Amino acid sequence: MNQPYDALLVVSFGGPEGIADVMPFLENVLRGRNVPAERMRAVARHYEMFGGVSPINEQNRNLIAALQEELAVNCPRLPIYWGNRNWHPLLADTLAQMAADGIKNALAFITSAYSSYSSCRQYLENIAEARDHVGSSTPQIAKLRAFYNHPLFIEANVYCLQAALGTIPEAKRASTQIAFTAHSIPQSMADNCQYESQLQETSRLVASGANRESWRLVYQSRSGPPTQPWLGPDILDHLKELKSFGATEVVIAPIGFISDHMEVIYDLDTEAQQFCDETGLNMARAATVGTHPLFIRMIRELVLERINPGAGRRFLGAQGAYHDVCPSGCCLPKA
Repeated sequence: MNQPYDALLVVSFGGPEGIADVMPFLENVLRGRNVPAERMRAVARHYEMFGGVSPINEQNRNLIAALQEELAVNCPRLPIYWGNRNWHPLLADTLAQMAADGIKNALAFITSAYSSYSSCRQYLENIAEARDHVGSSTPQIAKLRAFYNHPLFIEANVYCLQAALGTIPEAKRASTQIAFTAHSIPQSMADNCQYESQLQETSRLVASGANRESWRLVYQSRSGPPTQPWLGPDILDHLKELKSFGATEVVIAPIGFISDHMEVIYDLDTEAQQFCDETGLNMARAATVGTHPLFIRMIRELVLERINPGAGRRFLGAQGAYHDVCPSGCCLPKA
């Protein structure tokens, strides 16, 4: 096996782990963005409802532990590092540690399956900024491809959807509505990337794998001013529409996320659940892929395909496997 890489770097969003972390974390997230102060305070209250702790860091620790075991058993035996965009461990600190450990060439797994400025290109910019901060000793970093249509990612999401459907009374299962959700982004950003089309393809593939013909992709977690167009419809608006049409059962599957972090537990498990409870709509929420063994195997496959370019690149559907190196004009923040 040709192995030009000597480490794997998990790159994620980051999240606060206590009340004192919330505002500094949000200042990092929103720096340079036109987000109203009242929206920032509202988001802070979401975190405060859960003691100021986002689940994302602990979920990344669990992901890394599962991945370490997978690589130890099945190879390649790469050390795994972890760096975040917005909270500790921050990317610059992690790259400095990698440099001190003698790492020269690392692969980066970014915890997003899709391509947009905020879910892909911005992470590449973060990595470049962190490398500049560390200096000449910092390792080279090569990002693994977007994996929205990888067979194992789809299969893991099908499992999660079917498990949620299994909680619906059998007599009502066939008529249960399926709502796939993802984080909304500004329309101007969506116009210059494949985020929306990739989400549609993932939704289609997962629904097909679960033998479901009726479904809809909706969005959540928008944070811009009301005057700025964002991708929609919003999940709450969609639930209101379902209720008005007489639906009684809905499964919400957050396929835009790989773990149950704050947007999932607040927007879906709190707000959407409250609406459903108040209106009598029976809601089941599908799990995200998290540390599902198929998802962990997928990450290993992505590593192996970069180490051995001739091994092949697996995908489902007609869109093909996404490119390894992003073109210069790919996923710009505005069209």
